[in-house]
Amino acid sequence: MASAGGADRSPPPRRLVFAFYLTGHGFGHATRAIEVVRHLVAAGHEVHVATAVPEFVFTAEVRSSRLRIRRVILDCGAVQADPLTVDPLATLEKYREAAVVPRESILREETEWLSSIKADLVISDVVPVVCKVAAHMGIRSVCIGNFSWDFIYSEYIMEAGYHHRSVVWQIAEDYAHCDILLRLPGYGPMPAFRNVIDVPLIVRGLRKSRSEVRKELGLEENAKVLLFNFGGQPAGWKLKQEWLPDGWICLVCGASDSQDVPPNFIKLAKDAYTPDVIAASDCMLGKIGYGAASEVLAYKLPLVFVRRDYFNEEPFLRNLLEHYQNSIEMIRSDFLAGHWKPYLLRALTLQPCYNGPTNGGEVVAQILQDTAVGKECISDKFCGARRLQDAIVSGYQLQRAPGRDVHIPDWYSLSETEIGAGPTSQNVATKETTALCFEDFEILHGDLQGLTDTMDFLKSLSELNGNNLESPEKQHTERTAASVLFDWEKEIYIARAPGRLDVMGGIADYSGSLVLQMPLREACHVAVQRNHPNKQKLWKHTQARQLENAGLAPVLQIVSFGSELSNRAPTFDMDLSDFMNGEKPISYEKAREFFCQNPSQKWAAYVAGTILVLMTELGVQFTDSMSILVSSAVPEGKGVSSSASVEVATMSAIAAAYGLNINPRDLALLCQKVENHVVGAPCGVMDQMASACGEANKLLAMVCQPAEVKELVSIPTHMRFWGLDSGIRHSVGGGDYGSVRVGTYMGRKMIKSAASDLVSESLTSEAPVQSDCYKGNGTGLLKSEAALEYLCNLPPHRFEASYAKDIPEVISGDAFLEKYGDHSDTVTVIDPKRSYSVKAPTRHPIYENFRVETFKTLLAAGNTDEQLSGLGELMYQCHNSYSACGLGSDGTDRLVDLVQEMQHRATSEGGSPSLFGAKITGGGSGGTVCVIGKNCARSSEEILEIQQRYKAATGYLPILFDGSSPGAAKFGYLKIRRRRS
Repeated sequence: MASAGGADRSPPPRRLVFAFYLTGHGFGHATRAIEVVRHLVAAGHEVHVATAVPEFVFTAEVRSSRLRIRRVILDCGAVQADPLTVDPLATLEKYREAAVVPRESILREETEWLSSIKADLVISDVVPVVCKVAAHMGIRSVCIGNFSWDFIYSEYIMEAGYHHRSVVWQIAEDYAHCDILLRLPGYGPMPAFRNVIDVPLIVRGLRKSRSEVRKELGLEENAKVLLFNFGGQPAGWKLKQEWLPDGWICLVCGASDSQDVPPNFIKLAKDAYTPDVIAASDCMLGKIGYGAASEVLAYKLPLVFVRRDYFNEEPFLRNLLEHYQNSIEMIRSDFLAGHWKPYLLRALTLQPCYNGPTNGGEVVAQILQDTAVGKECISDKFCGARRLQDAIVSGYQLQRAPGRDVHIPDWYSLSETEIGAGPTSQNVATKETTALCFEDFEILHGDLQGLTDTMDFLKSLSELNGNNLESPEKQHTERTAASVLFDWEKEIYIARAPGRLDVMGGIADYSGSLVLQMPLREACHVAVQRNHPNKQKLWKHTQARQLENAGLAPVLQIVSFGSELSNRAPTFDMDLSDFMNGEKPISYEKAREFFCQNPSQKWAAYVAGTILVLMTELGVQFTDSMSILVSSAVPEGKGVSSSASVEVATMSAIAAAYGLNINPRDLALLCQKVENHVVGAPCGVMDQMASACGEANKLLAMVCQPAEVKELVSIPTHMRFWGLDSGIRHSVGGGDYGSVRVGTYMGRKMIKSAASDLVSESLTSEAPVQSDCYKGNGTGLLKSEAALEYLCNLPPHRFEASYAKDIPEVISGDAFLEKYGDHSDTVTVIDPKRSYSVKAPTRHPIYENFRVETFKTLLAAGNTDEQLSGLGELMYQCHNSYSACGLGSDGTDRLVDLVQEMQHRATSEGGSPSLFGAKITGGGSGGTVCVIGKNCARSSEEILEIQQRYKAATGYLPILFDGSSPGAAKFGYLKIRRRRS
C-alpha cells in the first residue's frame, strides 16, 4: 500500500481529459470533488463531471470553460426516511431501479460518452458501474472515497432485502475493476479494491478571516457562536430561543425562506461559504459525514453530532473525530427536545488537536494526472494484508444486530497515515495475535459485541480493581464492598441479560398464549467468581461468623449496584450450607421464608435463588465460595422485567463459571422457578424467555405451552416500538395481578367442568343432546375441551357460543371452592373470603391469543398506513381488555389517550399519523405502555411531546425505552482476568 508522499510532481506532456463520475448522495462528495477539479483545471486539464448534483454547486466554485457538467443518475446513495434515518429497503429498491434494471443501457451509453470526450482517465466517487465501463474500454479508473457502497448496502440486505443480495455482489465486482483507490481518512472496510493509496484530508480553503466573517454577520468577536449545519431539518420542527446557553448566537445553514427563527438564531444566506463560517464559529451541531468531519478537523472546531440510523460510514468517521478530541455525541431525544445546553458547554472544553495535512485536493490531482499518463503510483507490498483485514472487519460489522451501537474492533484502529506518521505498515497477523484487552482486563473468552453498556460495566470493574477508589466516605457503601469482592488475579465470568418490552401477549402467557416480546437496550450485567473457601476474600462480619462456626465453609457474597435508588441493602451474604437440609436442598417454601426475614435483603432471592434452583432441579453441588456483583440498568417496577433480567444474567454467569451447559429455553424455565417458588411471584415464563432467547430488533414469538419459541420475527424497518413508563409502580407480586390469575384459572376450571358434564350427558342419553354447545360439534371436541390444559387453545367462537353465558362476572372464593374444589394453579392460592372477577380474566387470554396471532401475521404485510392502523387497533383492544380485568391504571390510560390524540390530530389535519397504537404491558396495574409508530423523526418528536404533556399533567416525566439489544444466549459470556504487567 503506497503513500501519496512520494509522487513525482512533473507536469504532464499534454492536456488531459478526465471523466469524473460523482454520486448524488449528499453535497459532501461534491465539496471534495470541487477541490480536486479545481487543481486539475488549474493545471490546464479538461474535466467532465457526470453527476445528479445540481450544476451550480460546481460552477459557483470553479468558473472555467474546461469544466463541463453532465447530469446523469447512475446510483442513488441512501434513501432517507427523514434527516436521521435511512430506509434500507427503499434504498435497495431505488438502486435496483437506477443501476441494475438499466445496466445494459448504462454500459452502452457511458461507453459512447467516454469515447465522445476521448477520456484519458475515469474518476469515480464512488459510482460502481463506471469502473466496469472503463475496464471494458481499456481506460484506467481511480476511485476516491472513505467508504464504498458494497459495505454500506450489505447491512441493508441483511436487515431488509435479502432478495437484493446480488446487488452487493455486482457492486463489489464493479469496484474490483478499479485500478487504484485513493482512500481518505476516516475510511471503512473496502476489500473489493486491489490497490490502495492513502491520501490526506481534502478540505476547502478559507476565503475570509474569522474577524471578517463575524463583522459581516454583525457578531461580536467574543460572542459564543454555534453553527447549526444539519442538512435537512425534521418537518414541522421549530428552533427555540431557550435551547441555547445565555448569550449564544446560532447560525443556521440551509434554512428555508419560510422558516421562522428566534432572535438568537441567524439564517445564513444560501450561498454562504461553509468553511469560512466554520472557522468563525465556536462549535458546530450537525451530523457526521465526510464533508463535516474533514472541515471541523481542519479548522479545529468542536462538533456536537447526532447519530443516524444505518449510516454505516459514521462509526469510522466518529472514530477519527474522537481520536483528535474533536466531537461529542448528543442523544437524539435531547436534540429533538432542545436539551442542547450541556452538550454545547461541554464542547467548549474539547481541545481539537488535528495537525495533519489538509492538501488532499492537490495530492489527489497529482496522482490522477500521473495515473492518466501511465505512471505507476502504487506498491503491492501491503495490499493483500489490508484487503484481508478489511474483509474481516466487513464480516465483523455485518454480524452486529441492528439497533446496537456500532463498535470498531481495537485492531482496526487509525492507521499511521491518518495520524501523520507515514504509510500504514502493520500487518493483520500481528494485530490478530494480540489478545483483546479492555481497560485493565484481558478478555479470555467472549466478545463485547459493540455493546456500550458492557464496556461501561467493564470500566466500573476497572475502577474497583485493586481497591482503586476515592476516599471511602465519598463512595457508596456498595462500591466499597465491591472493591474487595473479587480476587483480581483469577477469572471472572460476566453475563448480560436485557429487560423486555411486552409488545403483545402480556398476562395471557400463563394461559398458553402466543406472545411477542422485544428485548430492550437496557440490561443487567452480573459478574461471578468462584474461589476455594480458604482463599475467598471475606467481609469482616462474614469472617467473624465463619470463625464462630469453627471452620471455613463455602459462602455466597453478593453486591448490588444501585441500592441507593431502591431503598435496599447493598450487600447480602450467607453460608451456602444454609441451602441444605442434611443431604438435600431445602424446600422452596423454606427458602422463601429465609429471604423474607429481612425485608431490606429480600431482593437477594432473585440472585441467590438461582443457586437453590440449580441445586434442586439439576443436582448441582456448590462446594466453592461464590462472589456475585449485580449491576442492572433495567429500572425496577416499570413492567419491563427487571427481575427476569437479574435472574437470567445471574444464572447465565453461574453456569459459565461452573461449566454448566444449559440451553436457553431450559435456563429461562429454571429462572421462572426462581420467581415463582423462591421469590413467590406468580409470573408466566415470557419475561425470562425474552431475556434469555431474544435477539436485537426482533420480536420473540413464543407459545407459552410451556415455553416454545415459534420464531424470531424481524421488526420491519418502517416501524418502531417504544416504551413509556407511567411512573406507577408495577409488581407481579401484587394483589391485582394474582387475583386476575386466580380468576383466569377459575374460568378454565368452569369451562372444563361444563365440557365434562356435556360429555357425560352425551354418553348416557339415548337421544342426541341438542344443547347450543354440543349441536353439530361431536363428542371429540367436547372431550378435548374437558381436558383443556391451556385456556388459549379455546377459540373465541367456541367460548362465545358455548361457555361465555355460564361464566359468572364475579364469584366468591368459598363458593368456587365448594362447587369446584380447586382451580389447579400451583403458584396461586384462593382466599375463601375474597371475591374474584372471572368472566373478564377468562375472556382476555382467549381473545388475546387471537389478537397476537393476527398481529404477527400483519407484521409481514406491506408497508402501509393501513397495516400500522391494524396493528395499532389490536394494541388498543388489548389495552381495553386489561382494563376490563381490573389491571388498568390512571397513568397508563393517560399515556394511551395521549397516543390516540396524536394519531387523531394528524388525521384531522389531513396528514398521515406517525403513531398508531398503544397498550399497557406485562402484569398491568401501572408500569410501562408500549407504543407503535413509524420509524421516523416525526414519531420521535411526538413521543417527546407525550412525555412533556404527561409531565405537565402529573409532574412525572416518563422514562423512555427506545432501542433493542441481544438476549443472554446471543451475548454468551465473557471470561476476564486482570492484565498481567
